[in-house]
Amino acid sequence: MPDIENRTDLELLMVNFYGKVLLDQVIGHFFTEVVKLDMDKHIPVIVNFWESVLLEKSSYQGNVLDVHERLHHLSAFRDEHFERWVTVFKETVDELFAGINAEKLKQRATSIATVMKIKLVYGGIGLQKG
Repeated sequence: MPDIENRTDLELLMVNFYGKVLLDQVIGHFFTEVVKLDMDKHIPVIVNFWESVLLEKSSYQGNVLDVHERLHHLSAFRDEHFERWVTVFKETVDELFAGINAEKLKQRATSIATVMKIKLVYGGIGLQKG
């Protein structure tokens, strides 16, 4: 299996990932009911985000935590939402890719989800603002 090397690989990953989460019993409603995402617009933005995270490109312009904070106010996130997101994300990576970047992406996705969960679900307990 190939490793994740470029934007095209990330696009493939995101199309497959969102194909799953849109139908997911646990988290699908965030994408289809709470916010009705236009995938043609969302995929390029989220690919920009992961390209910035993994490939160190400056393609994402935004604040991912702010976006999810607004979503959290519309429909509160719970632990199981983050756990399911991470599970589906990792499964999708593993179905398509293997290698250093694939592992790095799974680690970073888990870290980002953990930070978001702490800040949104637990109100940033244990974190200092500064």
